[in-house]
Amino acid sequence: MTILIKEGRVLDPETKRDEICDVLIDGDRITRVDSGIETEAERIIDAKGCYVMPGFIDLHVHLRDPGLEYKETLTTGGRAAVKGGVTTVCAMPNTKPVIDNGVKVKEVMERAKRESLTNVIQLGAVTVGQEGKELADIRGMAKNGCHAISEDGKSVMNASLYRKGMNLAKEEGLAVFAHCEDITMVEGGVMNADKKAEKLGLKGITNAVEDVIVARDILLAKETGVRLHLCHCSTKDSIKMLGLAKEEGLDVTGEVCPHHFILSTDDITKDDGNYKMNPPLRSKEDVEAIKEGLRNGTVDVIATDHAPHAEAEKNRSMKLAAFGIVGLETSAALTYTELVETGIITPMQMAEKMSWNPAKILGLHDRGSVSEGKIADVVIFDPEKEYTIDKNTFLSKGKNTPFHGRKVKGEVVCTIAGGRIVYEGGKIID
Repeated sequence: MTILIKEGRVLDPETKRDEICDVLIDGDRITRVDSGIETEAERIIDAKGCYVMPGFIDLHVHLRDPGLEYKETLTTGGRAAVKGGVTTVCAMPNTKPVIDNGVKVKEVMERAKRESLTNVIQLGAVTVGQEGKELADIRGMAKNGCHAISEDGKSVMNASLYRKGMNLAKEEGLAVFAHCEDITMVEGGVMNADKKAEKLGLKGITNAVEDVIVARDILLAKETGVRLHLCHCSTKDSIKMLGLAKEEGLDVTGEVCPHHFILSTDDITKDDGNYKMNPPLRSKEDVEAIKEGLRNGTVDVIATDHAPHAEAEKNRSMKLAAFGIVGLETSAALTYTELVETGIITPMQMAEKMSWNPAKILGLHDRGSVSEGKIADVVIFDPEKEYTIDKNTFLSKGKNTPFHGRKVKGEVVCTIAGGRIVYEGGKIID
């Protein structure tokens, strides 16, 4: 199919193009980006007043498939993704069974080609069953295209075993995605350790629970030379240590999530399970440090940690609720509203942190850019559209969000994945 996108503001972080022009797509590739393209096309899309950006790449998504399909599936997660302009997701391996060998990686990715509208990269676990006792089939998973290993949902507490896994990942050209949490220090905590936790009568999780493992993992990455990506950084010291690692020239990157750069414990007014996530919402001081890290380039990536749960698992006290928040359908609008509109980052930096940088981290050389020869993953985003987030309209099975009822600005109006229009005008295009 040929698609001609007319007169949008093209934002391409790779070429630094930021201008009103046209984009021609033929089949699954972008074939021309220029002003005043005059040619016949099967579809012509008027993008006046809109940004035309590379499709977003979310490095941190829980699709819950296989084994937890009542929370999410490859199909529902894929629909939620393209509604949010996300054309590639990294699926975390903490499913049932855990994705810990090459056969399982291959099975999910082959199913995803049939069942999901977004491109799915299945990540592999670091240890068998994520039990922290023996290394998973890292070579087999690399052979089948996992791109990175992660023990997400927990940390590998055995540093010696983790170092061995890092060395194998380095040999296989894989990144290590680190969920930084010293489980021995959590001690039953369910939210940030501060006066609000005391007021609500809830056990707290200190910043050190994250910071101790951030420091350890950076030091292990320095020793092994592996490419380390720090997931969902939430504390001021995590951002500080990420910056120090970069100053030293280490191959270390970091991501933050919209809930961590927008909300703090000040926003928790009652014991509500929809505000329970891991890591927890932190202090305003941590939020400001995250924003500064985004502004100055210390933070490379905006990801969601999309973690859908059934309603009964979230609509309860934080003492009993599951950890997690959905984000695929809200991340673009929240990022634009809270970061671009406020001048913390530019529209180009939004495209960089949501697409180009994730592509580089994964080694996806043909994605993350609106330029000739690249895979035609494109999002058309209207920066002027204002609306209120309504969880009841989510395509994800998960409705667990503290952002329900929040006014935002900026909406995905069209998503093109691999040269195919998969979302347009508020509707999924199967």
